[in-house]
Amino acid sequence: MMLRRRFSRTAYDLAVIGGGPGGYVAAIKAAQLGLKTVCIDNRELLGGTCLNVGCIPSKFLLKVSYKYNDLLTANRFGVKCDNPKFNWNEIQRRKAETINGLSQGIEFLFKKNKIERKVGTATFKDLHSLTVKDRQGSEFELKADNYLIATGSKP
Repeated sequence: MMLRRRFSRTAYDLAVIGGGPGGYVAAIKAAQLGLKTVCIDNRELLGGTCLNVGCIPSKFLLKVSYKYNDLLTANRFGVKCDNPKFNWNEIQRRKAETINGLSQGIEFLFKKNKIERKVGTATFKDLHSLTVKDRQGSEFELKADNYLIATGSKP
């Protein structure tokens, strides 16, 4: 089903505030339905807390700890793994590589669906306007007909 854009004086049909799992999925679906969409998030990498610092990094580190524990206890099963060691810097590098790869996948979907991406913090100015402040402290105004607030764990 394609939605038709109605004539509007605003720049976007939908502005999504938040680039986490709720926000990026909503932005992609809205764009696929024909809405001119922008997504505003204060992180450089899309994916929100879950992808960047919560669920995904935690699960990655848990998996590493399980593998390390398996090596420590392998002798019980007849597998000789004397004195296994881990490289914390390499673990952190691989974790960052995983996060970046997943975030780049979201960025690809944004480009494919022509979703604009703004890095900054949004506050409402009025019914159809947001003020977006970027990381350098510059501000700009953004207008949309509709807004979706998907700030997740960080209001």
